[in-house]
Amino acid sequence: MKFTKKHNTTLVYLLILFVLTNMIGCDRKSPQIAPPVVKTDPTIHCQKESATSFLVIGGGGAPNNNEIALEKNLLYFQRSLCEMGYAPKQAKIFFANGNNGDATIRYIDKSNQERYKPPNIPNLNGSSTYRNLKGSLLEDQSIKPVFFYFTGHGLLNKKNNNDNTIILWNEQYVSVKQLAKVLDQMPYQKPFVTMMSQCYSGSFTNLIYKNGDRRQPIAKQRRCGFFATIKTLPSVGCTPEVDEADYQDYSSSFYAGLTGVNRVNQPVPSADYNLNGKVAYNEAHAYAKIDDKSTDLPISTSEAWLQDRASQKDRDVIVNQPIASLLVSARPEQHFVVSSIIKMLNINSALSFNQNKKVLALILNDEIKQTYLERLRMELTNIVMEQQIRKLGDRNNINIIDRLIECESGSWENNS
Repeated sequence: MKFTKKHNTTLVYLLILFVLTNMIGCDRKSPQIAPPVVKTDPTIHCQKESATSFLVIGGGGAPNNNEIALEKNLLYFQRSLCEMGYAPKQAKIFFANGNNGDATIRYIDKSNQERYKPPNIPNLNGSSTYRNLKGSLLEDQSIKPVFFYFTGHGLLNKKNNNDNTIILWNEQYVSVKQLAKVLDQMPYQKPFVTMMSQCYSGSFTNLIYKNGDRRQPIAKQRRCGFFATIKTLPSVGCTPEVDEADYQDYSSSFYAGLTGVNRVNQPVPSADYNLNGKVAYNEAHAYAKIDDKSTDLPISTSEAWLQDRASQKDRDVIVNQPIASLLVSARPEQHFVVSSIIKMLNINSALSFNQNKKVLALILNDEIKQTYLERLRMELTNIVMEQQIRKLGDRNNINIIDRLIECESGSWENNS
């Protein structure tokens, strides 16, 4: 086809019309440009300065017992701080071999093979040695309260289970009495709260005494704590498995109760049982008694102190009284524990603990339900023994239990 001058003019006109049409739109939709992806720092809202100092010690004594769950516990603790609005870097954290890069954490990979990797914990301060533990506790001579979290292994002292030990890196052993003597050097006005999840951890309830010795007076410093299980039993939770959704242990449940978010970032029911707008340590402890579906028998300092004062006669009376009648003097978090277990095990609260024989027989071969039953017996003992202490009117004992409960009723916002 031959183009004439007329054709050329027409083509130019059409080209100009096409360009103008696209410029003004002519009801055409402009191409959608995706907004730029803005990467946000997940910890950007975690900037509050806490009213509490945090010291965390974790890990095994050697690579063969330095399970990945212990590292993940520290990471969950940091997320818990952030969940409460606090910058995780505020906590001093010491774990296993620290920052030397050695592959010391034991885990099971996707092919079910045992592997080792170096620690990968943000803001890690160093290794879990006695020197770092003692130095961190003593270097701050202010009266700012301290919260001490230990997640590692414990050892039973077969000669004296009131003086069990924790195991630090390179198999350094620290006993109840050793740790108490460090606390004795701190300013007595500086409150100390601990949560310890190791085996035989209940022995560390004796930190409330001077030198950690039950034969001596209660320490002048305000001390209390929460422990995964009683002094004679191992605890659960030290696993090389990677999937945190499968973790069932006291540590997981305690921080879920305290923050309202579990370790897989799911919300949990509020543990604010007294409805004062915040969750206290003892409420998180109560939450863990129900949420922790393991063989652990969680115990606190006040509970150990009360149970130590229960004679065999006291124990016999407690299990033979109607359960409902024992709840009259229960605090809200205690009421939650008892009512939850009663519902779980289909127990008749109008009857006594011992009168629920049909229930007892049905769960005889169920280890977890047997554990909940023992948790129920312990809780009833706590309730009755506190009431008995107050009725007897011994001013010294009343002051001790009031002081312990006040300490255990603190929180990260108010740990005094």
